[in-house]
Amino acid sequence: MEGVTPILSAVAPDSTMKRRDGAHSGNPTVRKAVAAEEPQHVAWCYQRGAEYNEGRGFGFTGLHYHKNWVDDNFRKTVLNGVAWTARLEIPKNGVLSPTPTKEDLEESMRLVYNTQK
Repeated sequence: MEGVTPILSAVAPDSTMKRRDGAHSGNPTVRKAVAAEEPQHVAWCYQRGAEYNEGRGFGFTGLHYHKNWVDDNFRKTVLNGVAWTARLEIPKNGVLSPTPTKEDLEESMRLVYNTQK
């Protein structure tokens, strides 16, 4: 994990391993880690070395549900990660943004999926 800094981690409950192994589910290594109650990193940042111009990256596995964007801490974590990757100054209280309404979320989904009202 050289260059990787975990941002959010959690110990997954056994119930998350009920699906069969697959590209978007478990595998033997993950099953062993979950059984051992090892924290699973769900958000992290990565800083490459000088040989790669010290590039930055941010990863987050929590974007499965569009409704999560109404959670101010969730949104702030993603915005902070993007801003850090772009080498922007992160405000003391993090990058703030207005909480989207249900209508905002529905409109953005219409735009993503190119559907009509």
